[in-house]
Amino acid sequence: MSAMTSQETELIERHVEPNPHRPGVDEAWIMPWGISVWALAPYFEQPKPDIDAIAGSYDIAREAVQAALAYYRRHGSAIDACMAQNLAYLD
Repeated sequence: MSAMTSQETELIERHVEPNPHRPGVDEAWIMPWGISVWALAPYFEQPKPDIDAIAGSYDIAREAVQAALAYYRRHGSAIDACMAQNLAYLD
């Protein structure tokens, strides 16, 4: 995993914040849209995520998707673990 750049940190600070209703790094969301980072996580697992397509699908700013991707790179293990736990619960 590469080190987080200052640009990525700034993107996260500008667009990603803790969900006040669901604490934890795995529940952060993109503001002002209120879309959870974990909702975009499956797109980020692709070798080269199409930022423009994701932004268009969710009708959010391209920069917000870049921020969510940077956040996922930083906290992906926690997000993936939570998603796996939720899927196991549904089985």
